[in-house]
Amino acid sequence: MIIDFHCHIYPAKIAEKASKSVGDFYNYPMKYHGSPEELLESGSKIGVSKYVVLPVATKAMQVEPSNNFIIEQCEEHPEFIGFGTMHPDYDNYEAELHRIKAAGLRGVKLHSDFQMFQIDAARMDSVYDIMTDLELPLIIHAGDKRYDFSGPQRILNLHKKHPKLTLIAAHFGGYSEWDKSMEYLAGEDVYFDTSSTLEWLPVEKANEMIRAHGVEKFLFGSDFPMWDHEGELERFNRLDLTEEERDMIFHKNAEKLLKL
Repeated sequence: MIIDFHCHIYPAKIAEKASKSVGDFYNYPMKYHGSPEELLESGSKIGVSKYVVLPVATKAMQVEPSNNFIIEQCEEHPEFIGFGTMHPDYDNYEAELHRIKAAGLRGVKLHSDFQMFQIDAARMDSVYDIMTDLELPLIIHAGDKRYDFSGPQRILNLHKKHPKLTLIAAHFGGYSEWDKSMEYLAGEDVYFDTSSTLEWLPVEKANEMIRAHGVEKFLFGSDFPMWDHEGELERFNRLDLTEEERDMIFHKNAEKLLKL
């Protein structure tokens, strides 16, 4: 059984444009456009049974439409587990967080590099407090040495300010900043996912990070549509893990986190 904890999907009319903009941002070609149908097709090739689908609102005005799309897709596809999105300039955050909780979404996704704010900014504290009260986990894009929005030290600051907020730092805790992830986050009560990492991080370093941080705090993620599932599984299979540890990362840790 596999739960893919890091997937992105887009409405059909904007999927090609949206995925291209992400590829341009990272100067890396996307494997797919990001339609729900493509996600299900790609994941079926390796036996994914559940997909955590994550929206990102790059503008405040996109928050509610993005959340509506995810709610609709989860109603249509029982394989999907939806997270909502927020934006630092969105004012009606308390009501919207209650709305997405009532609609069955299981957490919130933020990408502060796209949204251009520091993930530990004080203006977000009230948002994080409400998420904590509602038991909505937060998954964040973590790291990028080109920017100073979501690096491992900022993630640690966020965790220390909001220790009861369930926090998932994507990309082994810091895309392209894995040494800093080890320095600041290893051993902290923060989940990592495996997405958009194993293409670049040497296997020996990945194994070291898993041992240092704890296999019980890792989640399998593809970062679809940037990657295809077969390729991500092939890279994951290079890791030095027991069958039990693989099962933990593939689904048991996610089941515990999401109370499935």
